[in-house]
Amino acid sequence: MMNSKELPLRRLLEFRNAWIAWLILAVVISVTFLLWQVSIHLVEDRTQARFRSQSLQLKTAIEERLLNYEQVLAGSAGLFAVAGEVSREEWREYVERVDIDRYYPGIQGIGFVRRIGVRQMADHIASVRAGGVHNYLVSPLGTGPYYYPMVYLEPGTERNRRALGYDAFSDPIHRRAMEVARDDAVPTVTGKVVLVQEELAEDQASFLMYYPVYQGGKVPEIRAERRMMLAGYVFSAFRMNNLIDGIVGLISPFLDVRIYDNGVIERDALMYGSNLGSLDNDFSFQMSQTLNAGGREWLLQTRSTPAFDFLASDPRPPIVLGSGLFISVLMFLFVLMLIRSRLMAQIGAGRYRAITEGAANVTLVMDRAGQALYASPSSLDILGYEPARLQAQALDALVHGDDWPKLQQGFEDAVAAPGAQVPVIRARIRDANGQWRDMEGTFTAMLNVPGVNGVVLSLRDLTQLKAAQSELHRLAFYDPLTGLANRQLFRDRLNHVVRRSRRSGEPAALMFLDLDGFKRINDTLGHDAGDELLCKVAEWLEGCVREEDSVARLGGDEFVVLLSRISGPEAAGKVAETILHRLCQRVRLNDHEVGITVSIGITMMPHDSEDSGTLMKYADLAMYQAKELGRNTYQFFTPAMNIKAARRLLQQEELATALEGDRFVLHYQPKVDLVTERVIGVEAFLRWHHPEKGLVSAQQFIGLAEETGLILRLGEMALRQACIQVQALERAGFEALKMAVNLSVRQLTDPGFLDMIRQVITETGVSPERLELEMPAELLNEDPRALRELLVALHDLGVCLILDDFGTGSCSLVALQQLPLDVIKIDHRFIRDIPYNVSATDVASAVIALARKLHLTVVAEGVETPQQLSFLKSSGCAQCQGNLFSYPLDEDALIGFLIRQYEKPLIS
Repeated sequence: MMNSKELPLRRLLEFRNAWIAWLILAVVISVTFLLWQVSIHLVEDRTQARFRSQSLQLKTAIEERLLNYEQVLAGSAGLFAVAGEVSREEWREYVERVDIDRYYPGIQGIGFVRRIGVRQMADHIASVRAGGVHNYLVSPLGTGPYYYPMVYLEPGTERNRRALGYDAFSDPIHRRAMEVARDDAVPTVTGKVVLVQEELAEDQASFLMYYPVYQGGKVPEIRAERRMMLAGYVFSAFRMNNLIDGIVGLISPFLDVRIYDNGVIERDALMYGSNLGSLDNDFSFQMSQTLNAGGREWLLQTRSTPAFDFLASDPRPPIVLGSGLFISVLMFLFVLMLIRSRLMAQIGAGRYRAITEGAANVTLVMDRAGQALYASPSSLDILGYEPARLQAQALDALVHGDDWPKLQQGFEDAVAAPGAQVPVIRARIRDANGQWRDMEGTFTAMLNVPGVNGVVLSLRDLTQLKAAQSELHRLAFYDPLTGLANRQLFRDRLNHVVRRSRRSGEPAALMFLDLDGFKRINDTLGHDAGDELLCKVAEWLEGCVREEDSVARLGGDEFVVLLSRISGPEAAGKVAETILHRLCQRVRLNDHEVGITVSIGITMMPHDSEDSGTLMKYADLAMYQAKELGRNTYQFFTPAMNIKAARRLLQQEELATALEGDRFVLHYQPKVDLVTERVIGVEAFLRWHHPEKGLVSAQQFIGLAEETGLILRLGEMALRQACIQVQALERAGFEALKMAVNLSVRQLTDPGFLDMIRQVITETGVSPERLELEMPAELLNEDPRALRELLVALHDLGVCLILDDFGTGSCSLVALQQLPLDVIKIDHRFIRDIPYNVSATDVASAVIALARKLHLTVVAEGVETPQQLSFLKSSGCAQCQGNLFSYPLDEDALIGFLIRQYEKPLIS
């Protein structure tokens, strides 16, 4: 019987012996951990469900309370509609019957604001003082022509009496809410304010809700009439803490609740805070909801608190974890005992141990004379020899003559040191095919080990390893398509050249190259053709530089060239000219002949910079400058380019911020029918409300928006706002007007454009026949098949399709016949020179005649003089727009213009 010393615990626990036990332990612990996580998630899900339920109930309760308060105001306004005039006593009696202290907590008072003309001010003050308010004054006094003082405010507490006479319309926050309530005839809530009647120490957030009262008691249908017929407002003043504390305490006493005005999470916008959260701002759950109150959005933010988490805690996850770990240890010990029994039975199998130690290698067991006693089965897979055949051969006949002495010395060293493993020896071994294979091996003398009784040689094949290392090196440092250096290898080479140039002062140059129009080739001819072109370009570039220079592909159609030693910028320019000449040619790809050019940016080292990253950036900037100058050219970097790039990045950030902040508006320029001399539609122009520059036209930022991709969001916003304006014009009585919206090529070629158009039309409810889409003339340069499919789909929706800027660029007459266009617009540059430029006059006449032949409507834009208008009339132009009729107008100015236009002829 074998004692425990022959199988120590450390050996028993080794992974090769007890891997099953370790595997079972790992599996059981994994299952335990999984069940523990599931139990945690179940508890968290239940807690989160409770948190979400309380948050939703809180939102519903607040909205219901505010809705009740809106109904109170509506009833108060109805009092004026029934009685006409309401005295102070009648108002006090009405508010007492409402009993706001009992039924409407949070209301500080219900009052009435009267609209007073400047000429009525003296009589008004005298009347109110005669009614018992002896120190009544209207403040602050502005310039008129109307004032809106608080005349009644009940209950008549000392605090509320301070607000009497206050002209709330003088405050911008009150005024915005009062104007919306007046124009839309709905209860409207102000932004965050501090009530006039507050003490200095009681500056809690408050708001007011206004409801308009019109003369005669009825709500006029037209906005202009509402403004004229306004008699005043009934209003309620609210203190947020008084309003919300009771709801929070009843529904969610252990949640941290915050309410922000206008959805902005800022300290100044905080309307209410329960202040129950953790001092470290630590919470488990958070939920943000939008509250709609009187036309204003509040952000309701709820967070869990330590008290909430404590009440929701559950002991089951620790129990699951502890039980699972205990069971895991028991199973591990049980399996370990079974393994120990098996190992004790196999401990004497020395030959099995020797073979298994080299199962992945070629293992030979030799006697003291070096004659092979055993060869492992792996010799057939690695060397191609059957084990018996390898065992019969002399070892020196298989080893390369130059390597045999090292192998023989290793054998002798192993015999001299039994049990020790000699250092690794590398040798070339001939396989069954006569090929030399690189191998490494080591000897271990086990002459006295039962079952082995020999010297074990374990040989490892390095052939596949070296091939794999070579392939990994190629994949890591070379572009798999072109075989050029990749970004990582090129960066190392650039760093080396930069260091040498810094030490010696010897100039070097970095070129950044980008193929012009590669994306179009890739999209039209396919990626295989694009890959073929890239390989040709790589071959041409290597032929344009010296052996010591480097060419690399960074990705896509971007290449870089590193001129490691060069005399100066003139030499770099000559290399750039050589590259331009070599690459500017026509290539046949997929039975199509295409022309390619390249734009090159050059930066010099160490003059421009001694930092590799900065040099790459400068070369990139210079390349973009070359593209802006017309492409197929090269440009050296200048400091002005860096300033321009920084300014462009700042503009991009400003543009994105403006889009998030909803700082874009539409202005509308009327479009006139020259036969009826009436406005038949408007064109929407996008404007940016810049905080410093004021109103910025689209020409100043639309190019940047297209480059950055923001044009997609801007375009959708403009289209949606234009559709909403169409609905507003219909409600104002202008049912026949059409709305034209400008589109860019980037928008029209976006895959989701058609779905976006359909979604906006559906959501806004606009009639497609009222919508006109203006497309730039360069759209005709896109893929004809895809363009026709897009325009046919738009035409089927019922929208009007307009080709803008006609006469510029390459406008195909075939496209005009085949595409479902309805209108063409003559570019304003031709209209500008009429009638003084004969060429422009002839072009305009020809365009009008051509369009009429094709049954297309012609619109002339940019009409500014009567002479231009007279010429266009005589030439048969159908419609015009321009500053002669009207500049682009905002929404209110447009309504006024249309009203005046329908009252008298537009053109005299």
